[in-house]
Amino acid sequence: MQITKKRKQVNTKVKSAQAYTLSDASNLIKEVSTPKFDASIDLHIRLGVDPRKADQAIRGVANLPHGTGKTKRVLVFCNPDKEAEAKEAGADYAGLQEFVEKVEKGWTEIDVIIATPSVMPKIAKLGKILGPRNLMPNPKSGTVTENVADAIKEVKGGKIAFRVDKQGIVHASIGRVSFPKEKIFENANELIHTIVKMKPSSAKGTYLKSVYMASTMSPSISIDTKTLIN
Repeated sequence: MQITKKRKQVNTKVKSAQAYTLSDASNLIKEVSTPKFDASIDLHIRLGVDPRKADQAIRGVANLPHGTGKTKRVLVFCNPDKEAEAKEAGADYAGLQEFVEKVEKGWTEIDVIIATPSVMPKIAKLGKILGPRNLMPNPKSGTVTENVADAIKEVKGGKIAFRVDKQGIVHASIGRVSFPKEKIFENANELIHTIVKMKPSSAKGTYLKSVYMASTMSPSISIDTKTLIN
């Protein structure tokens, strides 16, 4: 495959054999992103855990101080008495049976689903559809709650959910290329520190095995994990 002129220029800026500080990577990612649209920035964090073990299946939430730069579409599964509260708080969709049926037919045009505890038995059957997409409401991520208004505001304000995949990697969006480098750094730092604090006692050896930052269509930037420990 022929390498474009833009890509050649980008490749000269990112040295594959070099690991950068998080601060340097937050600046460099802006320089090497070539798409004309406002590309998203993701972190890919490989952990020294065994996801097959329940206590090492890392899953949680991080409150990014500057949000992700993306407007999240929120669905709230609730009974009629909670619908008005959910919509007033900013939910894009709120209800129960109508949306259960839509999801069963394959509708997943949503970014976050919140549910009240009372409706969980009624949506349990959706686990096979929503689970693989990381959309199934879960108490650990704060998406199963009676206080739907606060949950919606947190999600709209920058709260993200993450979990380790079968390969032991956490993939998460932490902003946009249009963000100032300081905001990229602070969002990335918050996610990394949240994950570090979740290290299970049963995990042996190196916990942060590798951390990479990349934007849509950009080369990945290796981050020196030794600079993140402190």
